[in-house]
Amino acid sequence: MAIERALISVYDKTGVAEFTRALVALGIEIISTGGTAQFLRDAGMPVRDVSELTGWPEMLGGRVKTLHPKVHGGLLYRRERADDREAIGTHGIVPIDLVVVNLYPFEATAAKKELTAAELIENIDIGGPTMLRSGAKNFESVCVVCDPGDYARVAAELAGGRELSLGTRLDLARKVFALTSRYDGMIATELERLTANDEALALGTAPELPSRLHLALERKQAMRYGENPHQKAALYVSARPAAAAGRAGVGLAGARQLQGKELSYNNLVDLDAAWRLALEFGKPAAAIIKHNNPCGAAEQENLRDAYLRALECDPVSAFGGVIAFNRPLNSATATELAKLFVECVAAPAYEPAALEQLAGKKNLRLMEMPAGNDESALELKRISGGVLVQEPDLRRLAQSDLTVVSKRAPSAEEMKTMLFAWKVCKHVKSNAIVFARPGQAVGIGAGQMSRVDSVKIAVMKAQQAQRALQGSVVASDAFFPFPDGVEEAAKAGATAVIQPGGSVRDADVIAAADQAGMAMVFCGVRHFRH
Repeated sequence: MAIERALISVYDKTGVAEFTRALVALGIEIISTGGTAQFLRDAGMPVRDVSELTGWPEMLGGRVKTLHPKVHGGLLYRRERADDREAIGTHGIVPIDLVVVNLYPFEATAAKKELTAAELIENIDIGGPTMLRSGAKNFESVCVVCDPGDYARVAAELAGGRELSLGTRLDLARKVFALTSRYDGMIATELERLTANDEALALGTAPELPSRLHLALERKQAMRYGENPHQKAALYVSARPAAAAGRAGVGLAGARQLQGKELSYNNLVDLDAAWRLALEFGKPAAAIIKHNNPCGAAEQENLRDAYLRALECDPVSAFGGVIAFNRPLNSATATELAKLFVECVAAPAYEPAALEQLAGKKNLRLMEMPAGNDESALELKRISGGVLVQEPDLRRLAQSDLTVVSKRAPSAEEMKTMLFAWKVCKHVKSNAIVFARPGQAVGIGAGQMSRVDSVKIAVMKAQQAQRALQGSVVASDAFFPFPDGVEEAAKAGATAVIQPGGSVRDADVIAAADQAGMAMVFCGVRHFRH
């Protein structure tokens, strides 16, 4: 079915003149609206105004341009049906075979700092999504283009005979419904910021946990499999408008792989855990993750020392692990890193010499992390029949947040080390215990059903790595329910404890610390991680 007529109405005019010129060269009639029509005329192309097609002028300040039976009849007309052919003949409707539309930039408008309710509402596109949906519903007869990135593809196919395959039309229709779904979701989310007082509207702060959550995701990358070979998996990222195509993403999903074999589902889970931990630190830092738990973390004056100190915590578990650095990977650090079998590395950048040193490790995945992160994004977890949603755990401690509860106050060095240990502890699966020395984790116990068992495992790990715990500090992600965990830590050589407090047995736990001569501080913040 040859395309005879196209309706073009776009906000983003990127590439539309070249695309329209290709249509005109094929003898396709162009119908357009307002600013788009003028833009195309200025570019030297013949254009028929949509008002001439409908017999109605644009009205209500441009709000009504294409909402007319002669537009939507032309889009929804089913060419194979005799009754449709009779109807358009009776009412003088001409078929529209191709519709090219993109939408008002609602997302960009909503992000403005000084935004009024009137501006927000006025940037809700009505005619554009309606035309897109009409054309997409009738994809068996109509081609719909909503993404400037598809202009070249469509023009090339049309050049072969002014026709588009059913497969192309179906694919473009899918894109339309994905776009309009996302667009409507954004509007619904932003309208939650509106408040009405005495018939007047005002914009407030969007609720932290909205009453409705609209997610629009698109598949970025297929995985070989999920956590296990019998599970299918893929990476999905937030769907973005066509105008955002090509822009750098954020976080791990926006990282660029510089070398190495294909990433697995588990690689991405561990890389995310490593990167989040590395970002906790201000000084050069390294975080080593194995099965989604830290097995080493350190911050030092230079990256090489940070890596070596992190590795000392549990070198056995670090084998085959995932490592993240919060500074560009340099040659000195790469020299040490090359001595260990590692699955993946994440860093904000790589020195050329470091890349050269690691190039021989063909399977090692090197991920270059983009600037910025999506720290404020809500966290979602699937349960049977629903989805749990929570704010991310962004709580950070300062020394002023700590309350000394023991008879002995911690020294300045102990206090500094406790704050370091607390940052690591936040990223360990609960029940979490972390022993630390200045800028270095030296024993980690994770994910045990009993907190005292986590302490014992952390001690055991330190002993296996031949790391003495004498003079170390210990962090616990939640309160000690009994004195036994503190007693085990003291027996291992720890001299100071940081914990949230809040147990009914706090007095007994504090007494155990005093009995051992330990300093103990309460921070009043819990960091369960399940």
